[in-house]
Amino acid sequence: MRKANVLMDRDFAIGHTDPRLFGAFVEHLGRCVYGGIYEPGHPTADEKGFRRDVLDLVRELGPTIMRYPGGNFVSGYNWEDGVGPVEERPTRLDLAWFTTEPNTFGTNEFMDWCKAAGVEPMMAVNLGTRAGDAARNLVEYCNHPGGTYWSDLRRKHGWEKPHDVKFWCLGNEMDGPWQMEYKTATQYGLVAKEAAKMMRWIDPSIELAACGSSARNMPTYGRWEDEVLEHTFEHADYISLHTYLNNYKGDTASFLASPDLMDNFIDEVVAIADGVAARRRSTKRIMLSFDEWNVWYRTRRKRQDRVKEGWPIAPPILEEIYTMEDALAFGGACISLLNHADRVKSACLAQLVNVIAPIMTETGGPAWRQTIFHPFAQMSKHGRGKVLRAQVESEGYDAEYYDPRGQQELSFPVSNVAYLKVAAVSDEKGGLSLFLLNRDVKQELEASIDARGFGALTVEEALELRHDDLQAINSKDAPERVSPAPLEGVVVDGGKVRVTLKPASWNVIRLAPR
Repeated sequence: MRKANVLMDRDFAIGHTDPRLFGAFVEHLGRCVYGGIYEPGHPTADEKGFRRDVLDLVRELGPTIMRYPGGNFVSGYNWEDGVGPVEERPTRLDLAWFTTEPNTFGTNEFMDWCKAAGVEPMMAVNLGTRAGDAARNLVEYCNHPGGTYWSDLRRKHGWEKPHDVKFWCLGNEMDGPWQMEYKTATQYGLVAKEAAKMMRWIDPSIELAACGSSARNMPTYGRWEDEVLEHTFEHADYISLHTYLNNYKGDTASFLASPDLMDNFIDEVVAIADGVAARRRSTKRIMLSFDEWNVWYRTRRKRQDRVKEGWPIAPPILEEIYTMEDALAFGGACISLLNHADRVKSACLAQLVNVIAPIMTETGGPAWRQTIFHPFAQMSKHGRGKVLRAQVESEGYDAEYYDPRGQQELSFPVSNVAYLKVAAVSDEKGGLSLFLLNRDVKQELEASIDARGFGALTVEEALELRHDDLQAINSKDAPERVSPAPLEGVVVDGGKVRVTLKPASWNVIRLAPR
């Protein structure tokens, strides 16, 4: 049995989790919207066409903010196509996913869905085929109370009160050649700066996220963030990050180490942003919006998994089926986000339903939870509060993570990966939530945790997520095959906790004051 020691103190904190850290993402892609959150005629659909079975699962999942309408889709989207009488809306070819977009679901329907789900809307503007003028008009349409062309058009469409959207993304992945009208850092920086300026003139209360590089393995990475922030520093509040963890090589140990590269990614972008501030002798700190993150690789590499010929409406594409192994890597990513709560103030799990998602549906049929549903729901439920600095002493291993860029072979060494990955979050009532990932796939791990300053604690809840088969999945016929189960044998003595974690397991322990 492996052993690990963890030391933390109630007064030594990384930072407080922002409510927006627990966000997700809805894009006009595959069956995320049509057949996912929106399916008129479904047995559970309400009068607006929203699937109530999906809404129930979304509330259980616990996202707090929802990014929309893309993603790659937004870089060719005319937002005006998705408002007004449905029968008058145009049908368009979408070049992001080579599908036909009927525009029966648009901005106002999304705002209504957010209210039904109890989440804050996050809107992205098109800075690919369009620019600042369309962006500022959308802000006016959504946020201005009335008395102007665009605000009165919203009222004419049936939404009298402003939507009051506070968080806006200035485009999406604008350094990616797959993006419609992708740009150099200079081109994007200038467009984003002008869009941000006009959007803020319409509504000074909004918050803005500039596009970071599309991924850490992009050739533009690093230089892109630096130059974009040179242009947008005075206007942007956030810089965005995107990452998708993979196991292309079938190497479980390296896959479970990959969240540590996510830690490195965050630290690097923080350093770049602070470097831009330093050149200005500025005390302003750009925060991070990790507005796309997940495990994704099976449906990513082959064109036939991403594109269905014939321009179909809402085809079943990018429907990743998640395993127990995926849930472990996903849980490690949750821990990485929590442990950077001082600078990562917003994050969006990509995506919400059907498309690389924690929730799956059958069109006309049931909805169920994928394996990754559970770590996210637990993080959202128990991760609100002050994240503590946890000193971890654990045996480790070396790994080689494969993260390709196009046809190029790229490998990233990950050294001394601790078998135990930990996040600890305390709340205002003196409670403590522990998120514990045992990355050893063969051996149990005994964790001894010293939580100083908490006084006597007692176990309120202890759950583990594991399965003997790391390839186990949840499906329509077996929706609970991988589900949390009681974690036995948690021993608490005052502020000291001892627990044995099974191999390849995700564990959550909720402690309350005695």
